[in-house]
Amino acid sequence: MNSNTMKSNTILTVSQLSKAFPGVKALSNVQFELKEGEVMALLGGNGAGKSTLIKCMTGVYTSDSGSIELAGESIRNLSTDSIQEKGISTVHQEVNLIPTLTVAENIFLGRQPLRFGRIDWTKMNEYAQQLLSSMNINIDVTRNLGDYAIAIQQMVSIARGVNMSAKVLILDEPTASLDSQEVGQLFVLMRQLKENGIGIIFVTHFLDQVYEISDRITVFRNGQFVGAYQTTELPQIDLIGHMLGKALSENGKTSKELHEIAEGSVPYLSARNIGKKGMISPCSVEIHSGQTLGVGGLLGAGRTELAKLLFGIEKPDTGEILIEGQPIKFSNAFDAIRSGLAFCPENRKVEGIIGELSVMENMILALQVKQGWARALSRKQQKVIAKKYICSLNILTSDYDKPVKDLSGGNQQKVILARWFATKPYLLILDEPTQGVDVGAKSEILQIINELCEQGMALMVISSELDEVVEFSDRITVLKDRQKIAELTGDDITTKKLMSTIAEEIS
Repeated sequence: MNSNTMKSNTILTVSQLSKAFPGVKALSNVQFELKEGEVMALLGGNGAGKSTLIKCMTGVYTSDSGSIELAGESIRNLSTDSIQEKGISTVHQEVNLIPTLTVAENIFLGRQPLRFGRIDWTKMNEYAQQLLSSMNINIDVTRNLGDYAIAIQQMVSIARGVNMSAKVLILDEPTASLDSQEVGQLFVLMRQLKENGIGIIFVTHFLDQVYEISDRITVFRNGQFVGAYQTTELPQIDLIGHMLGKALSENGKTSKELHEIAEGSVPYLSARNIGKKGMISPCSVEIHSGQTLGVGGLLGAGRTELAKLLFGIEKPDTGEILIEGQPIKFSNAFDAIRSGLAFCPENRKVEGIIGELSVMENMILALQVKQGWARALSRKQQKVIAKKYICSLNILTSDYDKPVKDLSGGNQQKVILARWFATKPYLLILDEPTQGVDVGAKSEILQIINELCEQGMALMVISSELDEVVEFSDRITVLKDRQKIAELTGDDITTKKLMSTIAEEIS
């Protein structure tokens, strides 16, 4: 796990760094430190500031104040090329190389060795082979990169970064698309780079991987530095508490009455061993009419991936879906809508609202798709729908023709809810329904969820807020590192139990 030979010289130091965007303080006087020959895991939830910090350290963003030093030299607000030349390289989750070029060409792209003004192919291939061999990667560098698996492409991307910048390597979600064997190969390479004195910043959502490969852990929350901890001295439950800003001792027991189901009743939707490589391991869930299935887990646990498989946005590799006991296959999301499913996505601004359209036009979209464009809703029908949900959901807008982009975040979220309510679904999947809304709107949305259950609708609700999951759930499916690890029912539906379950090792 951790190397006893880790060098103690600090290679990268960030002090009092701040960065603001209009209306958002992305980083507030944060600090960060990386040593030579160290793997530092950088952790935090959505909006924690991880991506902003990395972009400031690599020259993508200009920071507002503070300092960034590499080997004692200031690099704050230098260009990306200058910072790369001085020794920092980033490898992203999506391999941003060119699959139709050879491995050697990708490694030396833009820096090819020349002879008499032309590319020296022999020398380039030789250099590439030597570089990869030194990293225990034995492949044919004259073959196209696209001929190799994603794991090999990722390692080639790392090799390019090491060759360009041999001081600090930032790995941004490098294991997201890899299976366990491929992750093992990557970790062998990372340990070798450590031994060579390279400092590695490891950004991931997989906690078990953090404990397997990292020496220290830095946690950010809401744009602020929470702390840096020795991995061996930080229990997972404490790490989760730092990330969420919540101690395990806070019980968080729900006070609402659970919606019980009749013994032997058939779930509205059953998923049996449904999964997809690179997204989520095969798992089974049941969603009953008149109940809310909460999905708990940290960011990156596989929550949204599960929702997309159930709704037909992604096609599973394994397993089957049953509606009221009958097997069904969704070719796409339209099939799911026609079968009585509805899905409110997490990113409402990108996947939800269409900002330039009116409140009314946004509301009727899903119903129009369900009916088919040959049966266009009349203006009168659209007005009836808009007025109904503006009233019932207490949407604050001057009129239904107002562009939805002009509404507050909470009211935009209610418009998306109205869109799906208009289709009269049997199952509603809500992904982060209260994210980015104010306290008042959050309370109203939670009340709506409970009322829908009372009316007999089946709901699946995903939330990063563990207290929320506990508050609205009749059962909780717990995900970790893209695996289902538990299902909580009855008296186990508490924040304390949910946190401790997430912190458990995956067997």
